[in-house]
Amino acid sequence: MFNDSSTARLVDRVRILVEQSAAGSQLPSTRKLAEQHGVGPVTVQRAIRQLTTEGLVETRPGTGNFVARRLPVQNSDFSWQTTSLGASRVDSAPVGSSMMTVSPDVIALHSGYPADELLPLRQIRGALSRAARSPVAARRPHPSGLGELRDWFAQELSMSGTTRIHGSDVLITPGGQSALSSTFRALAGPGDAIVMESPTYWGAVAAAKQAGLVVVPVARAAQAPDPGDLAAALTSSGARIFYAQPHFANPTGAHWSRDEQDAIIDVARRHGVFVVEDDWAHDFGIDAEVTPLAARDPDGHVIYVRSITKSVSPALRVAAVVARGPARRRIETDRTIDDLYVSGVLQSAAVEVLTHPSWNSHRRMVRDLLRGRRDALIDALDAAVPELALTHRPLGGLNLWLRMPDGSDPEAFAARCLSRGLSISPGAEWFPAEPPGAYVRLNFGGSHPDHFPEAARILAGALRA
Repeated sequence: MFNDSSTARLVDRVRILVEQSAAGSQLPSTRKLAEQHGVGPVTVQRAIRQLTTEGLVETRPGTGNFVARRLPVQNSDFSWQTTSLGASRVDSAPVGSSMMTVSPDVIALHSGYPADELLPLRQIRGALSRAARSPVAARRPHPSGLGELRDWFAQELSMSGTTRIHGSDVLITPGGQSALSSTFRALAGPGDAIVMESPTYWGAVAAAKQAGLVVVPVARAAQAPDPGDLAAALTSSGARIFYAQPHFANPTGAHWSRDEQDAIIDVARRHGVFVVEDDWAHDFGIDAEVTPLAARDPDGHVIYVRSITKSVSPALRVAAVVARGPARRRIETDRTIDDLYVSGVLQSAAVEVLTHPSWNSHRRMVRDLLRGRRDALIDALDAAVPELALTHRPLGGLNLWLRMPDGSDPEAFAARCLSRGLSISPGAEWFPAEPPGAYVRLNFGGSHPDHFPEAARILAGALRA
């Protein structure tokens, strides 16, 4: 509902008119309603929009506004679907709290996305407008993606290491989640095992289970899993895939050292398995640079996934999969069957933003802003709620990973915070198996730092309740 009192009064008056009128009858024009009730046309439009949302008014462009048809109340019976569908392939909640939508007055530390001021919104709006007017708007792009965009991803990866990546190694997908789903389906079949770090990205766990894979967790040591533990998990499970986030992992913010990267790649080579490297936070480095594993992998053990949705715009669902050899062909086949192709308009806009000179300066600005936000939230937590122990200061990414006191209930804690005006992400959903302790994830990139002291006070009150 609108807070404008004149709009609210007009909504009530027009609602009475609707209830007294026959279904399908036309309402007075916007001009007429404005004259009758002494309000402006904008107020009338807001009132009609509200009544349309309530299902009381139907708007017909070019004709006017009409009393909506009154459909009979019915109680549908969907019980037959229980038997027909059978058991769910996802045995736990497949959608994490980071996808939750909250009201504007709630301090949002649960989100998986950065705030608008961290995005190149002016550039993306202009790029989308120009792409919509260009020839790509009426053409079907190649299933693998626009050549210019594939070449950009290939060049970016090649410049990071010693392995030459070609545009033909790159597949464009509608977002990183879609890339993971296709990669898992292409490289393994139902009933096969996949090894994952624990904790890890809930979306990867859900995608693996949706593909019918058995998730085998391996705990982190310092930042990366212990090579011996990884080798044992691969041997005992027979898994051919290890999914990992080596750079500013979600949710922990962990960042593998160069030695850890080399040790993990060595395990993959010895066991003949694929490492699916999810480089979701490539553009969110703060105190460390990203050197992808795939940039130092000449033999195709690493399948590289990089999305620009978070760093450019949530509306730009574009990501890349870099794979070589037969694995690439299998992933491409799955992508083509699943989506046929990614919108040429989105791809063309992405090319313009990523190749513009302002992109690198924007990334430098984001680095500084994220450092300030990270440190501001840590300082606020230290001052107000020292009981939440920061596992480590992340070198990049968007999140803090905090340990709660033993015996705490993260789900109940998150619910208490939400009732007080703060949304956070409870830790259990980030573990592919039972969590070994009580954790919460706080996103420092999605809310303004001015809200952090109040967020810390809410956390303290909810924890001590």
